[in-house]
Amino acid sequence: MLVAIWVITGVLVATYATQRALPAKYLVPGVLLLVCFVVYPIILTAQLSLTNYGDGTRGTKDEAIAQIIGSSVKQTADAPRYNLSVATTGSVTDGPFVFLLVDQESEEAYVGDAEGLEPFPEATVTDGFVTEAPGYTLLTPVQVNDAQQALADFVVPTDGGAIRQLGIREAFEGVTTLQYDEATDTITDTETGTEYTPKLKGDREYFVDAQGERVADQSWQANVGLDNYKRIFTDPRISSDFLRIFAWTLTFAFLSVATTFLLGLGLAATLSDPRLRGQKYYRAVLVLPYAIPGFISLLLWSSFFNRDFGLINTTLGLDIQWFGDPTMAKIAVLLTNLWMGFPYMFLVCTGALTSIPEDLKEAAAIDGASGFAGFRRVTFPLLLVAVAPLLVSSFAFNFNNFNAIYLLTEGGPFTPENPTAGGTDILISYILRLAFGAGGAQIGFASAVSVVLFILTGVIAAIQFRATRALEDVN
Repeated sequence: MLVAIWVITGVLVATYATQRALPAKYLVPGVLLLVCFVVYPIILTAQLSLTNYGDGTRGTKDEAIAQIIGSSVKQTADAPRYNLSVATTGSVTDGPFVFLLVDQESEEAYVGDAEGLEPFPEATVTDGFVTEAPGYTLLTPVQVNDAQQALADFVVPTDGGAIRQLGIREAFEGVTTLQYDEATDTITDTETGTEYTPKLKGDREYFVDAQGERVADQSWQANVGLDNYKRIFTDPRISSDFLRIFAWTLTFAFLSVATTFLLGLGLAATLSDPRLRGQKYYRAVLVLPYAIPGFISLLLWSSFFNRDFGLINTTLGLDIQWFGDPTMAKIAVLLTNLWMGFPYMFLVCTGALTSIPEDLKEAAAIDGASGFAGFRRVTFPLLLVAVAPLLVSSFAFNFNNFNAIYLLTEGGPFTPENPTAGGTDILISYILRLAFGAGGAQIGFASAVSVVLFILTGVIAAIQFRATRALEDVN
């Protein structure tokens, strides 16, 4: 990170401290933002997609072994006791934490972390407790209690044992029943003699005995190659519904763009007629849906579609179970997206129509073209030259429009036999539910899904741009 900061600083100084490279003065800011906020996240996502990073695999193997060994600490009758003060060099809720200890017999002060225990003569001891420690922030009893989940597995290793927390203000030094042998990469239970060796289960490794029983549920981060990508296409839970959801994703993106564009174009063409009075007032009203934050609009429309109390059923006298039937739920999603998207297309088409020279329209009228024929043969092709790239980008946006699905229907309705894939799920909402579902966060797998969706979106956009290249010949 420090190297990157110095490189960026050097580029900025070299660009703006000299009179040379005038084009770079305009290009450098955009390129730097592109690299920092687009290219760099893509690279990180691709790297994570090759790992099993997630809940239970966020740390290294050494950290996992230390936690497994530390969890086996047992208190003996003659176990040494310490007065405990918990401190941190970072967050009071997430750490990293250290134990500031005072031996109850010798009253000597120590500092202990995951690396071990060391004397700490610089600490200020008052009434048997460390009350001041240079370089550390001491936690209050309330803060210690709030951080109990993070402190539950924290131990300070010692020779032949470890120190664990015993209540808010006390700790004990116990013996560990598990021992790790680095040479053989095994963990041995000293009480039973059982040996545990690493074994791959799914996308992660665990220490297991000869019968396959785990010594702990703790695993660690590791590279898994292309296994996450293989899982997307070979896991029956995913592949069984993938094609159906992919088809609906394409349909949803296409209809969202087509309906919003046609409605926006129709309104823009109508309001561009100079014979219409009060154009600015109509335009102001039509832009209002675009001015409301999408998050609020989606939540409001979700309540509008309520079967018993929703505005739509109540006003029209209907009894439609909008979110209980897959077809009606899809219609509800498309209607909501139409309401939220047509003002944008209206603004875009209004600007594009304004830029078309009037003499071309007049020439078409002189040649005998009717109003519709002139619009179809002259106005519409020239309009597409300006708006086609925006239509492609809108398609790419709706292809991964997670908010429209999650905030409106949460991907439902679901069936009892298939509670994972809903009737309105698109690819991003469906596979993210698998990656962050009941089994915990599987960030490596989610990253692989993101890369696949990125490639799909890029390929579809490239095909669309290639198809719109013919518009370059329109003069």
